Amino acid sequence: MSSLLSISAEVAEALDSGGPIVALESTILAHGLPRGENRVIADQIEGRVRATGAVPATIAVLDGVVRIGLGPAELDRLCTSTDIAKLSVRDVGVALALGTSGATTVASTSALAHRAGISVFATGGLGGVHRGAAHSFDISADLGVLASTPVLVVCAGVKSILDVPGTLEYLETLSVPVIGYRTDQFPGFYLSSSGEPVTWRVETPEQAAAIVLARRELSTDRAGVVLANPLPVDRQLDPELHDETLASGLAMLEAEGVTGKDVTPRLLEYFHTATHGLSLRVNVDLVLANAELAGEVAVPLAAQTVGSR
Repeated sequence: MSSLLSISAEVAEALDSGGPIVALESTILAHGLPRGENRVIADQIEGRVRATGAVPATIAVLDGVVRIGLGPAELDRLCTSTDIAKLSVRDVGVALALGTSGATTVASTSALAHRAGISVFATGGLGGVHRGAAHSFDISADLGVLASTPVLVVCAGVKSILDVPGTLEYLETLSVPVIGYRTDQFPGFYLSSSGEPVTWRVETPEQAAAIVLARRELSTDRAGVVLANPLPVDRQLDPELHDETLASGLAMLEAEGVTGKDVTPRLLEYFHTATHGLSLRVNVDLVLANAELAGEVAVPLAAQTVGSR
């Protein structure tokens, strides 16, 4: 491995033995959750992965080195420092060369997980096609990276503040399969359903693992796989509250002139404030559920991979 990439002893041991590993992004910890709570939730996310028998590998860049698997002190720093940048794939090389620190997005986590040999990744929601992208060309780098990175991404759909139909259409164009986990409806992040259908569904983690293996065996795995995991209906954000908040949030963005990469964090912050923290509860619930499912997929995937050698 490069001197610019450091793998924790626990993750390295799992890689050497062919054990199950789940990659975890760090942007949600450094930029998506309130300070104080983020450190507690970091342990909860990793705990959900460990409970399945898999090893969590939270990924970040610290002092110009990619860290695959963070220890307690590194998580402390990630969750408390005010100088942690947000790094997509295009930013990682710059951060490494300049010796800076940053949290990884879905795109950069996927790419770095694959570089380390990790095949399963859990996150909250994907980035996607932004509203008005026909004029702004604003499309998340998450989608392009998924098209060229063979990692299974467990998520609660794409963030509901985005153009969900446009995102699904773009994923189809990129030949990225979208699989519903025990659902025929694509999740809407805060909502259990976006109202858009998925073509395929699986009922068990073993079936999801089998999809990855089949694509790998036939060498059709140049792209990743999206495993869409909806929250139970009784844990979603109230749909009426969601729609009202989204409408007022979009009006706020226009009034403030917020565009580009600042749109998503600003809207998520607005949701948290306008829903008096309810959206944060939903966000945490779905991240924990996705971490657990990712571990449940990683275990049979590792076992079947070792068994096929």
